[in-house]
Amino acid sequence: MKIRLMLADDHCMFRDALRNTLAAELDMEIVNSVGTGQEVIDSIEIINPDILILDIALPDMSGIDVARRVLKKHPDTRIVALSGYVYRMFVSEMINAGARAYVVKSAKAEELFAAIRTVNIGKTFLSPEITSGLVRNALNADEKPPITVLTEREREVLSLLATGMQSKHIAEQLGISAETIKSYRRNIKQKLNISSTAELTRYAIREGLQSV
Repeated sequence: MKIRLMLADDHCMFRDALRNTLAAELDMEIVNSVGTGQEVIDSIEIINPDILILDIALPDMSGIDVARRVLKKHPDTRIVALSGYVYRMFVSEMINAGARAYVVKSAKAEELFAAIRTVNIGKTFLSPEITSGLVRNALNADEKPPITVLTEREREVLSLLATGMQSKHIAEQLGISAETIKSYRRNIKQKLNISSTAELTRYAIREGLQSV
């Protein structure tokens, strides 16, 4: 019986290439392929895959949030995280969210095949590159995650925070509550491992979200 796979990655060309690669494996079948977290949430109950191959940096929500929401309703779904990042926070948060495997996009296809087959029999899998990446991160503690870890709305909030706007004014501009803005602010700081507004501003300028 084939392993039924669902793919979630926002890069269409990468997703198509990956789908073709996986479909060539005799024991694997691609049952759905989507580009956003909401598409995963909306379709997974209907599709009911054995394994969800999930990118972390989706445009509307993080793969970490998607994993939590999927597993809350469908605890039998096995998740293989697929990411270009080896940041400790991403790995630990994804595993804590319930992912059974974490594979880096720079790995060979055989590594992803191994992760899928390992997870399918109830075991866990981490790319060998993860260990070395975690060591590099520990030695370079000041390195910050890329902007793509934030959702589109979080990037919007960050760009406004970087202008010096207060939460209540941002809330008015975006048409949401000030409490929601405060929640976004906490999430942004946690994801970027940043504690101060001044550092958030410097990060936003460096990432091109706000002019100097």
